[in-house]
Amino acid sequence: MKAIVTVMLKVGVLDPQGKAIGHALNSLGFDAVGEVRAGKVIELELTESDPDRARAAAEQMATKLLANPVIESFRVSVDG
Repeated sequence: MKAIVTVMLKVGVLDPQGKAIGHALNSLGFDAVGEVRAGKVIELELTESDPDRARAAAEQMATKLLANPVIESFRVSVDG
């Protein structure tokens, strides 16, 4: 079973990478781009076959290691 953890900086936390991406896009002529936030996506191949258990395990992994709960939030999706 695959779990996908998406980690993003919390609202209000400065995102210099997002700012740089937004500036570069504007420089390339993409004027319709407003604020840009950058994050990370982590794909986990889990041996767990129960979707609820897989989600719980991925959430524990995100809480303990994959995301910094002080400045980042995360969401988990599970694909059987």
